[in-house]
Order: sequence, then structure tokens, then C-alpha cells
Amino acid sequence: MKKITILKKWMPICCLMTIVSCNYLDIVPDNLASIENAYKNRQEAEASLYGLYSGLPYFPYPDYNPALLSGDEIWYIEKGQVNPVCWNIARGYQNVNSPLIDEWSSVANNIVNGIGASTRAVWTFVRDADTFLDMVDLATDVKPAELYRWKCEAKFLKAYYHFYLFRMYGPIPTIEKSLPINTASGSQVFREPVDMVVDFIVSLIDEALPGLPEYIQDVNREAGRATKGWAYGLRAQVLALAASPLFNGNSDYAGFTDSRGIALFPQEYKPEKWQRAADAIRQAIVFAEDSADCHLFDFREDTNYSDKLSDSTVLAMQVRGAVTEKWNPEIIWGESSVLSGKLERMCHPQFFEAQNTGGLWKCYAPPLHIVEQFYTKNGIPIEEDRSWEGIDLYGLRKGDDEHCYYIERDFETLNLHFDREARFYGAITFDGGTYYGNGRILRDDNLWVVHMKNGEPGGGTIPVERYLSTGYQCKKLASYLTSVPDNNSNIVVASYTFPIIRLGDLYLLYAEALNEIKNAPDQEVYEYIDRIRVRSGLKGVVESWREHAKSEFQSKPTTKDGMREIIHRERMIELAFEGVRFWDLRRWKKAKTYMNKPIKGLNIAGRTTEDFYKVRTIFNLHFSDKDYLWPIRQSTLLINDNLVQNPGW
Repeated sequence: MKKITILKKWMPICCLMTIVSCNYLDIVPDNLASIENAYKNRQEAEASLYGLYSGLPYFPYPDYNPALLSGDEIWYIEKGQVNPVCWNIARGYQNVNSPLIDEWSSVANNIVNGIGASTRAVWTFVRDADTFLDMVDLATDVKPAELYRWKCEAKFLKAYYHFYLFRMYGPIPTIEKSLPINTASGSQVFREPVDMVVDFIVSLIDEALPGLPEYIQDVNREAGRATKGWAYGLRAQVLALAASPLFNGNSDYAGFTDSRGIALFPQEYKPEKWQRAADAIRQAIVFAEDSADCHLFDFREDTNYSDKLSDSTVLAMQVRGAVTEKWNPEIIWGESSVLSGKLERMCHPQFFEAQNTGGLWKCYAPPLHIVEQFYTKNGIPIEEDRSWEGIDLYGLRKGDDEHCYYIERDFETLNLHFDREARFYGAITFDGGTYYGNGRILRDDNLWVVHMKNGEPGGGTIPVERYLSTGYQCKKLASYLTSVPDNNSNIVVASYTFPIIRLGDLYLLYAEALNEIKNAPDQEVYEYIDRIRVRSGLKGVVESWREHAKSEFQSKPTTKDGMREIIHRERMIELAFEGVRFWDLRRWKKAKTYMNKPIKGLNIAGRTTEDFYKVRTIFNLHFSDKDYLWPIRQSTLLINDNLVQNPGW
């Protein structure tokens, strides 16, 4: 496989470099010899390079990655098994004095580039990258070709760290070259306009691309090193973000200027930004397909477990497998480590009472609006499907032969759980629903069934640190190879490659960009969204809406606005629970619409069918304009008075 994962902070060599970084930033800023020692030979210089990677986020960590728990896609619990800091953002606890997930200035007690950061802040890794680029030539025993590659890796990481902050905070300083550590505060930096930030990040990626390998040859030694696929994918994401409504002609920030009076947000909408994004996305796709051997994951073709499985099970496993099948050919940039084990403990269902003693942390619960979000079996939204007119979504129906691979026969459950698309059954665990995995993977004639009412193993509110707040569980992030032995609390976790960028994401991003630059959608737009749909057993968008939609929606795919809405929904379905929706809603400027709706779930205290399936409101979300961008810590602004706070904070 020509895809590779990230080296993480738990690796000893990365830990060593983090210690080195702390020393020269905090203790001996004037001792240049200490820095030079980190580059005295090839071994030391390579350790410094690995240290640059240690600043990458913990992508599959729900208590660190805000995209997993800080939005409206998953609802957590008060005394769960992971730190609720990200969930507290969703609950409205963000603030300026002690910002949650403060990537700018974690306890601002140093002056780094005039930004005010500690060694945990992302800016520190920007400084480390610049130091590496300045000093790595001291390692004279490194071959020129390898030295060039290392420098390109450092530039890529510097670009990513700028992008990471830009997505959170909006306009940020662009660090061409880090200032000397003992620079006076009078040289403190300013935040730069959006377009300058974007061009700076893209220029760094362009500089890095030629020296990055197409794929990793020595996987055992170099797993987690940047490749061209990473760089092409990142550039596509950066330019798509810049073209989106949050940053492209957003009048909400018309008066937002820095301390010099320079406008930080462009006020003119420029459609050519979408063209630039489309070109970059296309390049990323072509490279992935032609040079990195990527293709959409196919459960029948890319695993050894599908020979005796029904089409129903295979279709449900298509997108679930695209996430949890390790090293699958759809992953362009992924993270494979023990960190995915936290997600799996939270997402794996419980089948026996004994499993509630600590091995499983059932608490990763999709709200009802996410359950309703998936399409019907006809490939269109429930509210637009004419065959669903007059059907009470929360009325009851018994499982039948037609749904036997998804719902237990004769089990009484909601209408909402019937006649849905395969991705629904691969992503959502519900009361009476089947489960493929947990040791039963060679056949599907004896699937597990999850029972989730109060008093049953898969449900209830006891113990208080392990329960599902909405009555549903996220199935998609649990590997089918992970298992819990019968009546045993021990879990055998099959870690997987958590996707950071996968090919399906790029296909939908390309369809979005093409739709924005054309006067009306055409076959080219349909092609890339239909590739995703066909993989999961759906017809193309035009055919699906024409054949199954209510009359007022049948022409929806033929209009630019209608197709935009379809593409947005397709992304929310296909990429559900992968940390994409959180950022998409922001860049589309739709977070105020979605994040001001109540979080609803079933009555998890109910023991009977009638009581359990009563809908209840769990929490009333509140999202305002200020929440589109993170606040900068107040003490950081005192350190550098050239910086200005984000609007509303």
C-alpha cells in the first residue's frame, strides 16, 4: 500500500525531540550551542525531524479533536470515559480567559514570534520547523537528496500547522521566518488578511511537493512521513476552504480589521476561487488514482470476508469499511495507532451484562437529527421521498424478511429504521438492529442483535459513566474485526487507519467546486457524486430524484442551488462521524442553522417499547456568529498588543 500513517507523540524519538524543544525555548534561549547539538549528526537531525511531526493533532482522539465532539453530530454524557473538553464547546462553554482546545497559546507564558505561546501551542511547532530548516545543514553526514526531502517535509508540516490554526481562528500571522527567540516585543507580529494567509500556506505546500516521495517504500522505518498525496490533499482542502462562504466575500466580517486598520476578510465574492480550488482538487484526485493506487474501497474486492455475505451486509459495510479497514486503498492520509481504541470502546455495542464492567464505554451517541439525516432506500431525503408521505417516523413496525439483515425478525421498532439506505445501517446502531462483526464475520446468517432499552445490555443509564444519551450508538467507527468475548469485559481492539483525507472526500469536494463554477450542474458534477452513491447501492442523483421525489423536488439536481444542497447533504452522510461535518458547517456558514436546533433522543429510561420510543429533548444548542472562529486567549492579547480579538469575543 502506498498510503501511510502519522507518527505520534507516544513514539520515544518524538518524545525526545519534544524535550529538546522545551529546553531551548524555555530554559536556554541564548545558548545556540544547545540547538546546534540537536543537528550535530544524521541521527540527531532525524530525531529533530520526527519531533516536528509530534505537533500533529490526535485525530481519532474524542477528547482532543474538536471535530468529533464539539458539534451536533454526537452527544456525550457528563461522567464519560474521556475528557469532555471538546463536548463542552458544543455546550457553550467556550471563553476568552481559558479557551477550550487552545491551540494558539496554551498557557501563554512565552513570547514566541510575538504570538505568546508555550511549548504546547501549535506556533511552537512552526518555530521548530523554521529552526530545523535553518540548522539541518549542520548535519554533514546526510546525503543531499535525503536532506532535500527532510526540508520539504518540514515545509509541509509548517504549512499544515498554519492551516490548522487558520481553520480555527481565521486570519493568523504568517511566519515567513521565525524571529530570534530573544526578539524584543516591539517586533511582535500582526494577523494577516485571509487571502495572504491562504497564498502563504499554498506557497509552502508548492515548495514542499517536489521533494516529497510518491509513497513510502520502507514502511517499517518511515511509517508516518509526509508524501505527495498528503500535500496534494492538503492544498485541495486549503483552497476549498478559502473559496467557501465563510472566507469568500463574508459581509459578517466587513468591519473586522487589525490594529493597523487593514481589513482581514475579503468583502468581494470571487467565483474564481472555486476554479482555483477545483484545479487543486482535480490534481489531488489524479495523483491519488494514477500514482498512489487509490480507489474507492470495495468490501468485496478489498477484504477476504465477503464471499458468503449477503448484498445487504456488503453494502452496509462499504463506507464503514472505508474507515475501519486498515490500510484500505481509499485512504490518502490516515492515522493508524492505538488511539482509535478509544473510539472503538465508545462505539462497540454491548451484548452481555458482564461487558458493562469496563471493557466497553458505550457513550458515543448520535442525536435523532443525525439518524433522520440519512437517505431512504431510494437515495433521497425522507422529507422529499413521496413514498414516505403520511408515514409516522416514530410509529412502530415489526421486523420482516425484507429487512432481516438489518433488523431482527418480528422485533418491534420505529418506522424510521426501515427502508433506509445501506449507509444508515452501516453507521447507526439502534434498538433491534443487527451488528456485523464481534467475531461473526465469515457469514451473516446469525448476526448479532443489539437490545437498547433500559435494563437490557445495550441500553439503560447504569453505570452512569457508560450509557447512550440518545438511545443510539455510532456503529461506523467500530471495526468489524474488534471483538468482545461472550460474557467477558475484555475487548480485543483491531486498530484502524482513521481517515484524515480519503478519496471519497475528494470526489465530493470536487463535485462541490465544479457545481460552484458552472452556471448549472452537468454530467461532470453528477459523475463524482454518483461514484460515491453507486458504491453504496444507490442510483445517480438525477435518476433518484426523478423517480422517487415529490413533484416539487424532482428537478432539484438540475439547479445550482438544489445541487449545492444535495452535495452538502451527501458529504454529511458519506463522511458522517469522521470529523468533517464540524468544519463543513462552518465553511458553508450553515452552523447557525444546524447548531441552533435541540439535541433530541429516545427515552433511554424506558423499559417498554412504548416508553422507550418516546422522543425527548436533551439539550438546546446555541450557536452565534462569534462561534465560527475560536477566541484568542485574553492574556495572549496582553503579551502582543498588535493582535486583535476575533469578533464577538
